[in-house]
Amino acid sequence: MRPSTRTGRMIFLILQILVAVIILCPILYAADISFLPLSQIFKKPPELLPRALDFSYYMKAFQRAPLVRYLLNTVLVATAITVGQIFLACVTAFSFAWFDFKGKNILFMVILATMMIPGESIVLSNYLTVGELGLLDTYPALILPSLASATTIFFMRQAFMQTPRELYEVAAMEGCSSFRFLLSIQIPLAKGAIGAVSIYTFINGWNAYMWPLLVTNTDKMRTVQIGIGMLLDAESADYNVMMAGVIIVMLPTLLLFALGQKHILSGALAGAVKG
Repeated sequence: MRPSTRTGRMIFLILQILVAVIILCPILYAADISFLPLSQIFKKPPELLPRALDFSYYMKAFQRAPLVRYLLNTVLVATAITVGQIFLACVTAFSFAWFDFKGKNILFMVILATMMIPGESIVLSNYLTVGELGLLDTYPALILPSLASATTIFFMRQAFMQTPRELYEVAAMEGCSSFRFLLSIQIPLAKGAIGAVSIYTFINGWNAYMWPLLVTNTDKMRTVQIGIGMLLDAESADYNVMMAGVIIVMLPTLLLFALGQKHILSGALAGAVKG
């Protein structure tokens, strides 16, 4: 390896580390605050390093709000949204990728056009519809409006179109039905794309705030993004307890993203097909 090449790679690695540290700074600061007593937080100059790892603030977070219930609700809602979106997107994308029918391109353009509609503009109509159906403060109210996504359909269609058409034609000649081809061949070939979309969809469902805030009224149905605000008492600013709750809520998505990286890469390589 030439010295210039080695130096360039070293500089690039150092830049990557610096960018990673900058991005992680808010998370590391929140984790640091979650172990600090209030006397250290408000001290001037502030003491950033805790004198001891005190996990009592994490226990107080669970005592101050029913975080376990909120976490279970969020896991259920985010999982249901992810499974529903992937299923509907795979079926829809398969139709657009492999079937020829009248008005296919126009219909696909209409679906893509919905991506330009701001989500806030349909919140009121969705809320009124859910209210008319008597679904307020229920799991269906949290799940149903997010089951279809034009972005997911577009992404899966592009992934399906990477499969050689000859493979579908040969499978049809051998008596393989379209649904069996989708389940047995197409989905395994596109598992890298499905993994990426699943992680993206789950994190979006986990971080949803406005819609759950509108349709839930009780602790029984609230999600973590709403419940986390209950940790900050108006009379006492316990920022350490608040940050402990933030870390608790953030950990599942961080772990999912970290574990999903390897799965996405391996799935993409395993699903590669030469034309």
